[in-house]
Amino acid sequence: MKRILAILFSLTLIFSLAACSGQNGESNPSSGSSTGESISPENSSAQPEQPSEPSDTASSETPNAKPVEGKTLVVYYSATNNTEAIAGYIANAIGADIFELVPVKPYTSDDLDWTNRDSRVSREHDDESLRTVELEKSVPDNWEEYDTVFIGYPIWWGIAAWPTDTFVKSNDFTGKTVIPFCTSSSSGLGQSGELLKEESGTGNWLEGQRFQSGASEDTVKEWILGLEL
Repeated sequence: MKRILAILFSLTLIFSLAACSGQNGESNPSSGSSTGESISPENSSAQPEQPSEPSDTASSETPNAKPVEGKTLVVYYSATNNTEAIAGYIANAIGADIFELVPVKPYTSDDLDWTNRDSRVSREHDDESLRTVELEKSVPDNWEEYDTVFIGYPIWWGIAAWPTDTFVKSNDFTGKTVIPFCTSSSSGLGQSGELLKEESGTGNWLEGQRFQSGASEDTVKEWILGLEL
């Protein structure tokens, strides 16, 4: 009888331990890991990601140039959009107005083919009398209000593209600071600025700057800052 009671007591103890183990879940395969269930978007308490602090790269970028004293105008002629890009960088850097020189008879890609001796630019190069290029507008609005004028152009045969000459000859630069700039793949500024200065006969002309075709905006800003206008 004692042996039967001992067996019954042992069975009762085993069932009690199994019940406790099932309640705490530690050995239940279906419960997964002890870290609990995954958090869904609906019940997550995580905060939205905050903006990161400015990086060192941002602080090393070229700063914007300060606005030039007085009112500034950026004038440009662009045959293939390279000079137009530089003009835009200058205007953005100092808050200047822009004035594009547009020939009444625009230059086509065939006109600009300098390797063809019979192209428009080749004929104009060979015959200076053909270089007077009529512009849709030669005198900017409120011209007398501008104190500083940037003049941009591509280099053609070592000098400024001739539509620029038409603009310079059509305006009085008295009392204005004039800064030429040009774009080219290989040629430098050369005497282009000096020749324009001679054509104008007026104005305070500073030394100009040549930019490689496709120059970056930071390169242009660095030049503007160096002018200390």
